[in-house]
Amino acid sequence: MKVIFDPETDTLSLIFREDQIAESDEVREGMIIDYSKDGKIVSMEILDASEQISDPQEIVYELKSKEKVVA
Repeated sequence: MKVIFDPETDTLSLIFREDQIAESDEVREGMIIDYSKDGKIVSMEILDASEQISDPQEIVYELKSKEKVVA
C-alpha cells in the first residue's frame, strides 16, 4: 500500500494495488474510489484533504496482532 499527500493540490491518495483502473466512482463529494476490471479497489483519493483529515502529513501505521492474549 502506498500513501501520497500532495500539498500543492491538497489531495490524499491511498493506493492499495498496482493495477489498471477500469472504473472510478465518487462515493461522496471529494472522495473517489477506483476499481479494477474485476471489481477490486485499486485506490482511493480524497480531495481537499486538509479540510477532511486533521493532519494529512502525519501517518501512523499500526499492525494488529493475530495472536489472542489469554488473561
